[in-house]
Amino acid sequence: MDSPLADSATARDVASRFLSQHCPWADVDAVLLVITELVANAARHTAGWWRLRLSTEAEVLVVEMDDASPAHPVAREPDFSGGGGFGWHMVLRLAGQVEVRPRPCGKTVRAVWSRPVAGPAVG
Repeated sequence: MDSPLADSATARDVASRFLSQHCPWADVDAVLLVITELVANAARHTAGWWRLRLSTEAEVLVVEMDDASPAHPVAREPDFSGGGGFGWHMVLRLAGQVEVRPRPCGKTVRAVWSRPVAGPAVG
């Protein structure tokens, strides 16, 4: 999904369908919140394009956000009076693993979730 063809609502809709088809085990609320934050941050802090990609690799869900800004996200002190600072903290907490990779024209933020391991049956 590429900008300017989409927004956070469209990204969530596409992601919901992807998750139901390919990753029914995923915590949909957590993934959608991370996607919302990544799209909002790309739209807010990037003067250029962004691209959202979702994929599965074996027992893993991968969400990648490419954008035109080379600046890495920075965790800020949350501002409870309306100044923000919550999004990156949520991304780091909700995703199993988060990486930021430089690209020739920007960066990729990669959030990864592994399929939960089923515990022993309790009976």
